[in-house]
Amino acid sequence: MYRILLCILLLGTTLALPAQTNKKIRSLQREQTSLKKKIANQEHMLKSTKKDVNSQLANLQVINVQIEGQQKYVNGIHAELTEVATTISGLERQLKLLEADLAVCKRRYQRSVSYIFHNRMQVSKWQFILSAKNFKQMYRRLRYLSSFSRYQRAQAEIIRQKEAQVQAKRNELLGVKTEKNRLLREGQAEQRKLQGQQQERQQVVNELNKRQAELQASIAQQRKKAAALDARIDQLIQQEIAAAERRRKAELARQAKLKAQREQAKREQAEAKRKATAAANAKKAAAENGAKTNNAGTKTTASGNTRSNTKRNATKTGTKPWHTYTKPVETSTAPEFAESNADRAINNSFAGSRGRLPMPITGSYAITRHYGSYSVAGLKGVQLDSKGINITGHPGAQARAVYKGEVTAIFTVGGLYNIIVRHGSYMSVYCNLSSTSVRRGQNVQAGQTLGTVATDASGNSTLHFQLRKETARLNPEAWLGR
Repeated sequence: MYRILLCILLLGTTLALPAQTNKKIRSLQREQTSLKKKIANQEHMLKSTKKDVNSQLANLQVINVQIEGQQKYVNGIHAELTEVATTISGLERQLKLLEADLAVCKRRYQRSVSYIFHNRMQVSKWQFILSAKNFKQMYRRLRYLSSFSRYQRAQAEIIRQKEAQVQAKRNELLGVKTEKNRLLREGQAEQRKLQGQQQERQQVVNELNKRQAELQASIAQQRKKAAALDARIDQLIQQEIAAAERRRKAELARQAKLKAQREQAKREQAEAKRKATAAANAKKAAAENGAKTNNAGTKTTASGNTRSNTKRNATKTGTKPWHTYTKPVETSTAPEFAESNADRAINNSFAGSRGRLPMPITGSYAITRHYGSYSVAGLKGVQLDSKGINITGHPGAQARAVYKGEVTAIFTVGGLYNIIVRHGSYMSVYCNLSSTSVRRGQNVQAGQTLGTVATDASGNSTLHFQLRKETARLNPEAWLGR
C-alpha cells in the first residue's frame, strides 16, 4: 500500500513541475503579440518618399522607433527560446522519471505473478483455502488471497496510468520541440528583417550626413520654432500662475473680511448682552431700594424717587432696557479654503496617477522624440533637445486630455493650435493641432478630444506633448502608461 501511495505522489509531482514555466512562456507570447502589432502599425507610418531633409529626418526617427521595437521582438523570441529549452530539459527529466517508475512497477508486478505461479498454481485457490488446518487459518488465507488480488489489480492500474503518462509526456515533448523549431525559424526571419531596417537607417543616415549643411539648417530652424513655442508656453503658464495667485489672495481677503464680520458681530452681541445685564441689575437694585423705603413708611415718595433714580442711572450708564433687540449681522456660510482644498485634492489625485495616464493621442502611436537632450543614432554632431515628447500616429489622429481639468489657454504658433489644460498645479500641453474642439475656460474629462493633430513632413500626425508642475518641466514618458 505504501508503494502505491508513493507512486501516486510522484505522479502528481511530475504533472505540476512545468506549470510555472508554461505560464512564463504564455506571458512572453502575449508580449510578443503586442509588440508585433505595434511593429505592423509603425511600418504603415514609414511611407514618405520625399527626399528633403525634414522628411528624411522624420523618417529616420520613425525607423529608429521601428528598430527599437524590432530589437525588443527579437530579444523576446530569444527569451522564449530559452524558456522553451528549459521546458524541454524539464520534460526530458520527467520522462526519464516516469519511464523509471514504469519499469519498477512492471518488475514488481512480474515478481508477484511469478510468485503465484511457482507457489499457488499447483492447486486451485479454493483447495488452498480448504486445506487449512483450522477455521482461523482458513480465514487468514482467505484475507491474504483477497489482499493480494487487490494489490495485483492496483499494480496493473498504476502500470496503465504510467504508460499513459509516458505517452502524454512524449507527445508534450514533441510539441515543445516543434514550437522551438518554429521559434528558431521566426527568430531568423525577424533577425533578417532587423538587419534590413538597420541597413535602411544607415542609408538615410549616410544621405543626411552628406547633406550636413542642410541638416544643421533644418535642425536650427526646428530649434527656433521649438524655442518660440516653449517661450509662449512659459509665458502663458506664468500668467496662469499669476492669475491663480491673484485668486488665492482674493480668496484670503474674502475670508479675512468674513472673519472680521463674524468677530464684529460677536463683539456687538457681547456688548448688547452686557448692557442688558446691567439694565437688569439696575432694575433689581431699584426694586430692592423701593422695598426698603416702603418699610420706613414713605411708600409714595420712595416710589417716585425709585423711578427717578432708575431713569437717572439709565441715563448716566447709557444702558437700554433689558428687552432691547439687536439685529444680527449676516455672514456667509461658504466653506473656507474651498478653492485651495479642491486644488490640493486634484494635485494629490494627479500625482497618484503617475505612470498610469492615458496616451494623449488616439490610435496606434510611436514616440519619435524623447524628453531632454540626446544624440540621433548615426548622425554626426546632431544633438536634439526637447522639453516634451513627440508622439507620431496615423493621419487624422486626435489629441485627447490625459486627466480632468480646465482649458486655460488656446494659442497659435506658426499657424498651428496649442492647448494648455490645468490640473491643479499641474499643466498638460498639447501642440501641433490643425483644429480644436474645446474653448478656453471649458472643463474637460480624461480622454476627452481636444482637437485634430496636424501632419508632419513624413505625412503622419505628430503631437508634441509637454507636462509641467507650475514652472518645473516633467518627463511625460514617466507619467504615461503604455
